[in-house]
Amino acid sequence: MDTIFALASAAGKAGVAVVRLSGPQSWAAVARLTGELPEPRMARLRALRDASGDVLDRALVILFSEGASFTGEESAELHLHGSAAVVRAVQRELGAVPGCRLAVPGEFTRRALVNDRLDLTQVEALSDLLEAETESQRRQAMTVLSGGLGERVDVWRRDLVQAASLLEATIDFADEEVPVDVTDDVRGLLAGVLASLEEQLSGMAAAERIRAGFEVAIVGPPNAGKSTLLNVLAGREAAITSEIAGTTRDVIEVHMEIAGLAVTLLDTAGLRDSEDPIEKIGIARARERAETSDLRVFLGTPEDMGMAADNDDIVVSAKADLTGDAAGISAKTGQGIDELVQSIGQKLAERTQSAGLATRERHREAFRDGAEALTSALSLLDQGPACYDMTAEEIRTGIRRLELLIGRVDVENVLDEIFANFCLGK
Repeated sequence: MDTIFALASAAGKAGVAVVRLSGPQSWAAVARLTGELPEPRMARLRALRDASGDVLDRALVILFSEGASFTGEESAELHLHGSAAVVRAVQRELGAVPGCRLAVPGEFTRRALVNDRLDLTQVEALSDLLEAETESQRRQAMTVLSGGLGERVDVWRRDLVQAASLLEATIDFADEEVPVDVTDDVRGLLAGVLASLEEQLSGMAAAERIRAGFEVAIVGPPNAGKSTLLNVLAGREAAITSEIAGTTRDVIEVHMEIAGLAVTLLDTAGLRDSEDPIEKIGIARARERAETSDLRVFLGTPEDMGMAADNDDIVVSAKADLTGDAAGISAKTGQGIDELVQSIGQKLAERTQSAGLATRERHREAFRDGAEALTSALSLLDQGPACYDMTAEEIRTGIRRLELLIGRVDVENVLDEIFANFCLGK
């Protein structure tokens, strides 16, 4: 296997740039630059020299032994001064070492998967962690990266293997007297795994929202103060405000963080009857986005806008600075704004409490296929010993579906898509 290297830190000028290596020639390549290697996991300052002996940089050098690195291979890191010229010079020298080449995106993590340092769900979680922008996204990614989903699959697999082995032992001794009826034991194991799978499936919607973010639509009649409220919540002039009714014609989106959650605020066109064909398109889009959003903030009475509010939706009166409504909000004076943000955060946070560990459509398919196999197995189990062989086969099908989830069977068809999202040095 080739030895690979890449810039692991962000490209561009910085205080420090990290170049990492992985593969059988990692230490030899570093020795070629430094002449003297430090002890593994002991950072030491070394002069890096080119083939002619000129100093390229003075850098911290760290070595990792095979089996004790991120990839599981012999690895090294060079912590350089973060100029583009230094990085180019060091990479040029590394590229001249026989057997060394520049890594492709995701190749380090792919080697960690191949060497059983990570399972497939952890690989996906690492990608999510690199993309995390909010505290909730970070916590979610760290839970899975720490092996939470893989550990759950291991427990399910252990119970299913036990259930299948009980049935197969009964089949093997079909011609002899078997003193114990295993049906109840097998049913209990299958029902337990099936209930856990269904719990994870029911929590996927909330988990996906944490990962992808919530949509909150601000809805109201023209001139209700929707755009002004959006600007105040965003902390900038994201939408044009005017005293002229119908200024907002399309849906304006602003991404922000509320209560540690990723939220997209939607400023929609004012809801009213209009003969203007352009405004009618904007109103239709406003209704569509409001109906599909996770939460709606109504500035005014929903029934007056031809809509119905759900139990979780927020209904407030706007322009309290003009109306004198003590319970209303005012984007101009700030009255009630903090309370509104707190209410939005609280309602969204409540929806995340049921979040499961799985976050991707691939996870949903594996859970659903596994649950279908176990449901079929339970149905066959009720038909008695004559169907034990088919029951055991359905259990094995369920095991294979769950093993696909963490990459213990052939998953080559999904690897390229997953690793395509990684940066070069990861």
